[in-house]
Amino acid sequence: MTAVAHINRIATAVPPHEVHEAFVRFVAGTITDDKRRQVFLRMVARAGIDRRFSFLEPVLLPDGQVTDSEGFYGLGEWPSTAARMARYARWAPQLAAEAIGALRMDEAEIKGITHLVVASCTGFVAPGLDQIIVTDIGLNPGVERTLVGFMGCYAAVNALRLAHHIVRSTPLARVLVVNIELCSLHFQRTPDLERMLSMLLFGDGCAAAIVTAEPHGIALQDFRAATIADTAGSITWQIGDQGFDMHLGGEVPGHIGRALAAEIFDGAVEGLLRGRKPADYGLWAVHAGGRSILDAVEQGFGLAPQALDWSREILRNFGNMSSATLMFVLAAMIEKADVVERAGFAIAFGPGLAAESFRFTRLAKR
Repeated sequence: MTAVAHINRIATAVPPHEVHEAFVRFVAGTITDDKRRQVFLRMVARAGIDRRFSFLEPVLLPDGQVTDSEGFYGLGEWPSTAARMARYARWAPQLAAEAIGALRMDEAEIKGITHLVVASCTGFVAPGLDQIIVTDIGLNPGVERTLVGFMGCYAAVNALRLAHHIVRSTPLARVLVVNIELCSLHFQRTPDLERMLSMLLFGDGCAAAIVTAEPHGIALQDFRAATIADTAGSITWQIGDQGFDMHLGGEVPGHIGRALAAEIFDGAVEGLLRGRKPADYGLWAVHAGGRSILDAVEQGFGLAPQALDWSREILRNFGNMSSATLMFVLAAMIEKADVVERAGFAIAFGPGLAAESFRFTRLAKR
């Protein structure tokens, strides 16, 4: 009998500084046209985000301008990509170690980790973040390592898919999965309102998970990917001279909503829903990419208003943390598990425009 991979537990961590209000104040201060400023502030009020986090500490200057305590995003020229990557190399291992530490593994469990999967799209460093984690937390130097890089928000699903296949092929495997993103390193100066609103969504965070064949937590069932035709330019993530430059087109929610509605209409066994109906799933773990994305999923699948409460809560408290976001949603589902076993469906979206999904069963709390 083939082993079933389970997410046994997930721990999360965020940097120490809340930056959402400071970012809103900074951007509003740069918009000279009052009408455009009011449009921006209306969209802020509708975003469904209260907090986002960063290692950069906001500072309000006497003249009302906003910067940070280190002057990283100062009043002069903003940092180069090289400077941003230097901060990634400094801060990403620190946040990863904090999330892994929150798993509360004892020395035997740490040494028992057989595989490490690390997903990140907000930075590059070599030796890789996977190698740094091995050294920093004392994993067996012979641990099998995989780095999932630059895939964007749906990388969480790809990382879990790897863990799923590892456990199925090696039932005694103990896989540590780490999703670490420092999105705040890539804020851009721009007069473009749509790009400002895209940056409004993103914050920093890290999730660490243990995946084994032990039957508790969340049982991973199967995985499936799909690409929406003729949408490759809707989400892009380019490396520029001043950080990674993301484009998140305003048409994305519409594309997603129409594609998901077609899934229900077609009812194809090879589709994302595997020939099932949305009502067959009692839990929905949807990547909290933004309020409009969640609204599109809700409307496209015809879900009840409360179905995406898990995702909306993560969006409100942390913003979009790229690949770490879905793991925060799953962590909440494990932590707040009740005595009822429930079938679930998870989905995330990213460059392509593509969707990555899996079915799962959240087991009753033991």
